[in-house]
Amino acid sequence: MNTSSTLLPDVVRPAVEDRAWLSSNHCAGPVLDLLGGLGWAIVDTPEANVHCTSPDRRVYVGWLPEDPAAWKRDTVWQVRVDPVEGEPWVQEFGPDTPSEAVAGFLAALVASPRR
Repeated sequence: MNTSSTLLPDVVRPAVEDRAWLSSNHCAGPVLDLLGGLGWAIVDTPEANVHCTSPDRRVYVGWLPEDPAAWKRDTVWQVRVDPVEGEPWVQEFGPDTPSEAVAGFLAALVASPRR
């Protein structure tokens, strides 16, 4: 594939000390900040789980650190998508996945014009 280098994004190389997020601190902040900024409904439960729904109600994101059913699947984050066309699908992330990675996944998902 011949792609002009002017069409490619600049490569970002953060300094080693800027990569602390590579070791998850089990904090939901990056995801909740992203979704809250996008106008998603965010509800937390007395058990410390958090449930988020997109404005069009086609995407659900759950932060489930206190859900025994999620523990059995080694899941902390659950993303459920119900597209207008096609089959619904689910993506789950385990406890060692940094929330910044989940936020990146969600940012790419909601940025897609085909969503």
